[in-house]
Amino acid sequence: MTHNKAYATPRRNGLLASALLTIVFAGGCAVGPDYTAPELDSPAAWRTEDVSGLRQTRNATTALSQWWKVLEDPMLDSLMQRAVTGNLDLKEARARVRAARARLGISEADLYPTLDASGSLSTGQQSENAGYDGKERDLYKAGFDAGWEIDIFGGTRRAVEAAGAELEASEADLRDVYVSMLAEIASTYVDVRTYQTRLSVAQANLEEQKETYEIVASRYDSGLSDALGVQQARYSLESTRAEIPALQSKLDAAINRLALLLGQQPDTLHAELITRRPIPMPPVSVAVGIPADALRNRPDIRMAERTLAARTAEVGVATAELYPKFRLVGSIGLESFAQSSLFESGSQVYSFGPGISWPIFRAGAIRRNIDVAEAVQEQYLHRYQHTVLAALNEAQTAMTDYAKEQNRRDALQAATLAAREALELAQDKYLNGLVDFSDVLEARRSLLSYEDQLAVSKGAVVDSLVRIYKSMGGGWQTMEALQQTAQDAGSSQR
Repeated sequence: MTHNKAYATPRRNGLLASALLTIVFAGGCAVGPDYTAPELDSPAAWRTEDVSGLRQTRNATTALSQWWKVLEDPMLDSLMQRAVTGNLDLKEARARVRAARARLGISEADLYPTLDASGSLSTGQQSENAGYDGKERDLYKAGFDAGWEIDIFGGTRRAVEAAGAELEASEADLRDVYVSMLAEIASTYVDVRTYQTRLSVAQANLEEQKETYEIVASRYDSGLSDALGVQQARYSLESTRAEIPALQSKLDAAINRLALLLGQQPDTLHAELITRRPIPMPPVSVAVGIPADALRNRPDIRMAERTLAARTAEVGVATAELYPKFRLVGSIGLESFAQSSLFESGSQVYSFGPGISWPIFRAGAIRRNIDVAEAVQEQYLHRYQHTVLAALNEAQTAMTDYAKEQNRRDALQAATLAAREALELAQDKYLNGLVDFSDVLEARRSLLSYEDQLAVSKGAVVDSLVRIYKSMGGGWQTMEALQQTAQDAGSSQR
């Protein structure tokens, strides 16, 4: 007891207060590099001179926020709304955000003092040969221990900075998952309607081929045609019939993919989607932002930039290990050999004072750790630069594909019309005995091929438009509003 009271002299308290003030006021610096976001280097405009229907406008965020609305398909709208609350990838990304927010709170807690309570009961005996009485005694203890590491060189603040950047990166990751989910739902929905259109084409051709087969068979029975024409009509009919099950299988798979994207079991959407509807038509004019706007809107670029910021802060965390650490520690409590006297004034004990630790020799491990942190920072800088370039490439490629596929679609429409007329002409000439049935067969095969290719091309045009919107980072701007709408709809149904 005497020792603890002697420690708390005015002179020592004054020295302690002076040391504390010096430490606190010196705590403004933070070692390591201060982060500055890299400048986004982008072209002034997209190369869209050969892309019809695309308008480059500044600040096209409003047009991009619910881009799927331009397709004017109520079923697609419904799927998007349900996916916001059901998609499992989205739920996983939300959980990552919560975890990152909790880690930030853990890092921030290191800035503040700690206080622990403790209590113990121990039984012991001291040595008679060392001058003690050798009796067994109980020792009762209870008290509080406090500590505070003064963050002079900013290691803890850099850790908080890194955790904050990681939280922002996880929020950007959530938005990126959302953007990708919207695009995948739209593309899969277009696949569903494309397969349905191709099925309609195949089944319509099948019915026409049945009629043709019956005509050829009738002519054969009347002696107006040979057996070769009958067999040619037969294998053409069966060839078309064989294509239908494969298309039905692909249609079922696409519907099941949609169910997975909505977080539902397979077959749950078949009743809703089994009714055939045409492929959504793209609008005549589509508003897209300029490259600089696209790079600012894209969540994956934001995520890469925030991750780079976190890695930069970790260089400071590693650098701070080179410097001394200052702590203020103290404890206050009670000690007694008897439980009855534990709470008497004579049982009080306390201690307090500053402490310092400074690594002197670690065989270069600390500096190697700094080298590691700097190399990791450089890796993420290059990853950020690659993300930017990949985003520009993705957008430009999607626009080019959109243009080229429109041209292909238009050519296939013309080819389909010509093939239909050629088939009618071939059928007339065959019935008049002017050509062999092989000419009818070739015309029929060409028409079926062009109609099927046309359906695929129409779907590819819409899919290219979806990829344009995705490459512009469209959709996440209304994520919270769409989620709230979906939740309100679910509550009203209950």
